[in-house]
Amino acid sequence: MQRLDARDPGFAAAFAALVADKRDDDADVAGDVAAILRDVRARGDAAVHELTLRFDRVDLSATGSLIDADEIAAARVQVPAETLAALEFAAARIRAFHAGQRPTDRDATDDTGVRAGWRWSAVAAAGLYVPGGRASYPSSVLMNAIPAAVAGVERVVMVTPGPTPLVLAAAALAGVTEVHRIGGAQAVAALAYGTASIAPVDVVVGPGNAWVAEAKRQLYGTVGIDMVAGPSEIVVVSDHASNPDWVAIDLLSQAEHDPAAQSILITDDAGFGDAVAAAVEARLKTLATEAAARASWDAHGAIIVVETLADAVPLLDALAAEHVELMVDDPHVLFSRMRHAGSVFLGRHTPEAAGDYVGGPNHVLPTGRRARFASGLSVADFMKRTTFLECGPVGLRAIGPAAATLADAEGLPAHAASVRARL
Repeated sequence: MQRLDARDPGFAAAFAALVADKRDDDADVAGDVAAILRDVRARGDAAVHELTLRFDRVDLSATGSLIDADEIAAARVQVPAETLAALEFAAARIRAFHAGQRPTDRDATDDTGVRAGWRWSAVAAAGLYVPGGRASYPSSVLMNAIPAAVAGVERVVMVTPGPTPLVLAAAALAGVTEVHRIGGAQAVAALAYGTASIAPVDVVVGPGNAWVAEAKRQLYGTVGIDMVAGPSEIVVVSDHASNPDWVAIDLLSQAEHDPAAQSILITDDAGFGDAVAAAVEARLKTLATEAAARASWDAHGAIIVVETLADAVPLLDALAAEHVELMVDDPHVLFSRMRHAGSVFLGRHTPEAAGDYVGGPNHVLPTGRRARFASGLSVADFMKRTTFLECGPVGLRAIGPAAATLADAEGLPAHAASVRARL
């Protein structure tokens, strides 16, 4: 874990190195992924089945990839009642929040008599990738599928290797219409290109490993994608009035995801930073996820001491972190001055973990400083905007001459003639 002090002469260089630290999985898988995509495009289900047997050791030749309604219903029964109730509670809150994100249409006629506007409509089909194994999270099912359902997507297809009963129960709650037991780059390829058993989709969303991320990157343009996600991040800004243990466990809530995750504390009190560091060590010993969390904290964690809390703002914008907690008396002041973050959690009683599950805002957020130009998953990711224009004879007489003049200036005579023929 690094300790940085903004008052030290070498701080600027040390902080720049922290910002530039590349934690994304840099495994060179581009060539292998490209081969998988070509194979699935050429051979469809046969390639998906062979690759699933090779990578996941699951034989789909007998059962096929589709998980039917009876299996999903049976999975729901296996989920403890308290957990199912919590899933239903979370789904209701997530659905209510995202309902407010539906964009509005516009239809207006200006003073020339020209009518113009736009109309929003949902994509016809969306694909949702849900990781399997250790990273199989029903909360991610809710966060990815519910915005699609709210947008009005008619067909929501989930692919996941080794689905758990909890994940299948979440899929049923979230409005998923089709589930396949496949994963990896081959699953993303099947969603994008389509096979005999999986019709193609228009958008692919959801997190995954380096192979999944690279498949999404290469398939962008064939389908829409939400983002290429990297390891989790959290920055906590806190003064000495916070409970050091609360700060410590919030930092570890992201560190436990992945040894490549990053957790940073920014404080105006060096003694408080020491207290948090001690609390992190104490908490680490209590976690079943200690190995991953300790590796993350040791390799990528940091405590930064600043002169005043206001000095944290440019650091926050430079980091452009996935999650930012403002554990101070008046978080709204700092929040109003910030520009870049995936999602911000205001006050001492708003742990990021509440947002992961039941807060309402989406937890699929940009990482790797991409919050400088990208936003979290929303209903709009499953919709597209179609503009329209209606002139009429009077309207075209008002705007047409200028259009024809500009077409002449660009050397496009047919463009100009198509306007002048009507004038």
